[in-house]
Amino acid sequence: MGQGVDEIAFAGLARQAAMVRAGEVSPTELVGQSLERIDRLDPQLNAFRKVFAEKAMLEAEQAEARRGAGDDRPLLGVPIAIKDEIDVAGEINTHGTDAFEVPAKADSEVVRRLREAGAIIVGLTLLPELAICGFTESATYGVTRNPWNPQRTPGGSSGGSGSAVAAGMVPIASAGDGAGSIRIPAACNGLFGLKPSRGRVSMAPHKEGWRGLAVEGCLSRSVLDTALWLDVVSGGSTEDEAPAPPAKPFVESVKDSPGKLRIGWSTLAPRALAPPNVSDEVKQTTADAAAFLATLGHDVAPRDPDWGRVGDTITARFLKGVAETVEEVPRPERLERRTRGFGRLGNLLPDSLYEKAMANRPAEIARINAIFDDVDVLVMPVMGGTALPIRRWQGRSALYTVLGMSRFYPYCVPWNHTGNPAMSIPFGLGADGMPLAIQIIGRPESEPLLISLAAQIEAERPWADLRPPVS
Repeated sequence: MGQGVDEIAFAGLARQAAMVRAGEVSPTELVGQSLERIDRLDPQLNAFRKVFAEKAMLEAEQAEARRGAGDDRPLLGVPIAIKDEIDVAGEINTHGTDAFEVPAKADSEVVRRLREAGAIIVGLTLLPELAICGFTESATYGVTRNPWNPQRTPGGSSGGSGSAVAAGMVPIASAGDGAGSIRIPAACNGLFGLKPSRGRVSMAPHKEGWRGLAVEGCLSRSVLDTALWLDVVSGGSTEDEAPAPPAKPFVESVKDSPGKLRIGWSTLAPRALAPPNVSDEVKQTTADAAAFLATLGHDVAPRDPDWGRVGDTITARFLKGVAETVEEVPRPERLERRTRGFGRLGNLLPDSLYEKAMANRPAEIARINAIFDDVDVLVMPVMGGTALPIRRWQGRSALYTVLGMSRFYPYCVPWNHTGNPAMSIPFGLGADGMPLAIQIIGRPESEPLLISLAAQIEAERPWADLRPPVS
């Protein structure tokens, strides 16, 4: 290999794919390097539930043969990881627990599209039980750690994917977001994370997840990498709210100027079960980001969303979705006590209250999205501080945990409720040396604009060279 091993490991999805096409590196070299880093670093971080070492190397050899025959698929020979919540043929989809026993009969639509694009799955990444929590810890698989500081969480529920990408074990990994589970790990690990619009990416074989709150995406080191991933996996959704395809590939939006935008910014969080707990450092970071965006020529002003009582609706919707998920588990007796407690909380909510909450949803979406009559995008925090210590809620009840999470993670789930695209962008390091981030939200179906703006920020404040010490 002409470049240093670490430089290739942190080059990202698009660059690694380009290197394979140019013959600068072979698929076996890329996959071998990925497996070596996993073997060396994962005992410290616990990001992976399962690694496919032999199978991945065999597929890498096949990719080399295809490349020699002129195959130019966009992700040919590039190693990736899949969050262990979507189906991979022949593998038990554990959802972070040992309460499932039957292997998947076929790949999910996302996995099928990634394989078709030539990507090589090197392993499955960990998540908390049933993807419920904003940290990645379980009785079955233990504690997943943040490569910036192993005593901090990589967030959740896509914490294994966040840890794996931040440590350079893979250039990109799949992630799902039902209440912030792309944006929170991105913020915790210094990565880029875009939650697409509802229905942008197919949930097949399921029509939807968590009663429509959940979407599929990825965690990456760069805007271009996420755009390329979205170009590969988007489409095919059967959801009622599936957006129209973009006018051009998302990778083209990376090259576009966003133009002069009207940008609002706010640190006001909706109140849910308890008052938000947000640090002064996070508030200052959001204000600093607003000032920075003004230097890029945008019109920037404070502007708070009209949240109303959306926190009540979100709580009902989240807990009902979780309860439904718990009820579908084939071996519920194997779930953690707290997970079963989440299910009971959801079942305590009268159906009439949930139905009333959902009946209010169209009016809430219209009221909250009215802010986009006056601004093109909205800048907010992702969470209340830098990554929390591991085991923050270990041994705590479901109610205590959900109250704590609602206070520290209040900014993400409203945009799952409305379906808007939203992204987490790295924005320096905090006083504790951990990554800071901002969240930028757009109108429904505005991923191209968000990608253009993120690329502009990335060009002026590049973050990819910020690497955790574990690497």
